[in-house]
Parts: sequence; C-alpha cells; structure tokens
Amino acid sequence: MTLEIGMLGLAILVAVGILLHQPSKTLGIPSLLIFMGVGLAFGNGEFDFTYDNLGLTSLVGSIALNMIVFVGGLNTSTQSIRLAWREGGVLSSFGVLFTSIIFALLMHYLFAIDLLWCLLFAAVVSSTDAAAVFSILESKKLKLKENTDTILEFESATNDPVALLMVILLTDIIMSQGAGQTDAWSIATILSQQIVVGIAMGGLLAWLSVVALNSIKLEEYGLIPVYVLACFMMIMQSTELLGGNVLIALYIGGVVIGNSISRGREVNKHFYNSLSWLAQSLMFVILGLQIFPQSLAEVFWVSLFPAVLLCVVARPLAVQLCYLPFWRASWRKRLFISSIGLKGATPIVFALIPATAGVEGSMNMVHMVFFVVLFSVCVQGSLIEPLAKKLDLVDK
Repeated sequence: MTLEIGMLGLAILVAVGILLHQPSKTLGIPSLLIFMGVGLAFGNGEFDFTYDNLGLTSLVGSIALNMIVFVGGLNTSTQSIRLAWREGGVLSSFGVLFTSIIFALLMHYLFAIDLLWCLLFAAVVSSTDAAAVFSILESKKLKLKENTDTILEFESATNDPVALLMVILLTDIIMSQGAGQTDAWSIATILSQQIVVGIAMGGLLAWLSVVALNSIKLEEYGLIPVYVLACFMMIMQSTELLGGNVLIALYIGGVVIGNSISRGREVNKHFYNSLSWLAQSLMFVILGLQIFPQSLAEVFWVSLFPAVLLCVVARPLAVQLCYLPFWRASWRKRLFISSIGLKGATPIVFALIPATAGVEGSMNMVHMVFFVVLFSVCVQGSLIEPLAKKLDLVDK
C-alpha cells in the first residue's frame, strides 16, 4: 500500500468518525468508541486490508497523547488547580501507585501470573483518561457538588506521567532481568531524572517562551498558536533528549503558557481544542486499526474478570486509601470518585511500550487492555449520571 493511499484512507476514517460524533453524543456514546470502532470496522480482517505496524502506531499514539496532555495543561486554570490540587494530586500520584499494587497482587495470587508482568499490566491500566473524562462530563453536561468534577478532571489530566514512569521502569526491569542490570540505585536514578528534568524543562522553557512572547506583543493573533506549537515541540524534544518525563514537562508547560500569555488567549484556546480533537481522533482510529478482531475473542474471558477486579476492587480501595487524610470529604464524594475511574486510549498507548520493546506476552496484554478500556467506558461511563443523581451530587 502506497503512502498516498494510506493517508487517503486515514483521512476518510477520521472524517467518518467526526460525522458520527454528534449522533453518538446525543445517544451518550463516548467519542472514543466511535473513532476506535471505525478503525476496528475497516481494519484488520476486513476488506482484504491488513495494518500491523507497532512502531508507527506507538509513535502516533505517543505524539497524540503528548498533545492531549499539553492542551489539558493549557485549559487548566490556576483557580481549578487551587481547588483540586490537594485531593487531585494525591489521586494522580498515590492513587495510581495504590491501584497498580492492589490490582497486581490480586492478579498474581488469583491467577498465578508472574508478579512483574502483573505489575506492568496494572501500571498500564492504572491511570484515568483525560479525554474520556472530559468527553463524558461534557456530553452529560454534568456539574457536580463539592468540586467533584474539578477533582476528577485534575486527576485525569495529571496522572498519566506517573503511570508512564511506572510502565517505562517496569519494562526496563523485565527486559534487563537476564542481563542482571537492575538495581535499586539505577531505579532511583531513572525516577529522579525523569521527574526533575520533566519539571525543570517544562517550567523553564514555558516561562522563557511566555516572557519572550509578552515582551514582543504580537499584533497578528494568528501567529500566537503557531508560536505556542513551536514551544510545545521545544519542550517535548528537549525533555526527551535530556531523559526527562515528557508528559510532566508538557503538562507543566501547558499550565504556565495557558495562564501567562497576555494576548490571544481565545484564539489559542480554540486552535488547541481543535488540535486536541485531531490528536484524539487520529490516535483512536489508528489504535482501532492495530487491533486484530480475531485475537480479541481469544482473550475475552481472560480479560473480563481482571476488568471487573480493577473497577470494583482495586480502584475503590486505592481511592479510599488516598482519602484517609481528607476525612472531611463526604462519603458520597468518596464513593462517586471510587466508582469513576474511566479508562481511554491512554492505557492502549502505554501497552504498546512493552509491545515494541519485545516483552513476552505483550501483544496479549494489548488486547486485554483493549477489553479493560471497553468495559470501563461502557460500564463506568454509563454509571456517571445515574450515580451522581443517586448520591445527590449533581449541582443544579
């Protein structure tokens, strides 16, 4: 298949997904299912067409995820950070860690699977997905009491870096087992480098970019989004070159730029919301293309029970542990947040990291993660509105 035909086909699939978006929104179906469903429908096993390129899929997914996290930072106001950083920060860090450990131990002892593999699988599916959370809250037009929606959005926008750290670290540990290269010092070094470099590069480059832009005072507002896009690329590539966590850097950079530029904020907001939709649609479609439908049937029953364990046991326990310091939070709020740990395309993108590295059983993991995501979106996504009303959390 030539590049031209491939690009044409991808454009048609994205266009079909966009045309189906409004009817699906009316029915309350998340956009993730629409775009990924389009990729699955026209992908492997149908129309004499086969797409199997883990490297390209991982690259597109990573760049799209970087853009989504950056736009999430741009749209995060300092006011919402002040409201949600305590609870949301604990959920996005310790919540991911606790969920991974609880889920991995359950998988290990119930199914007698290798503990490291279980930890890797748990890390892949541990974070909530910003695109899925934003999409469902927006489609339902839900405003929740006790800043619950703000906390959920903050958690989902900031927990990907922690999950990514764990996935990269565990993939390295598994791949270096035979070589005997894993030790506590190297693990601590990798973690420190990822966090420190990510924070430093994101904050510093964004601050310098804002100072330069505000001092020049561009009169042509159309150039401002282009300038911010260049800043996005500088932060992403510089952090990557220095071995930092790109998602941490981009989120911090997005927050600094979004709250500090003095001109063209509305133009910037509309441009990057569109760019975020483009990133999401491309990511969902190409992930749908990469999945082999015939392989999904083979892992259906193997995936179903872990999906239930994650949503019904691991996530609720992790959230309750995270809320121990926040004893004033109502039980209704805790129960709602425990029940809503929406997954999206992010876990599938993370699952491609061990797959491209050659971890044993990683392709089965990709298909299992796909089912976990479907279960989360269909079950947890459908529960948001009725559960919020039942718990009297809807702010009328």
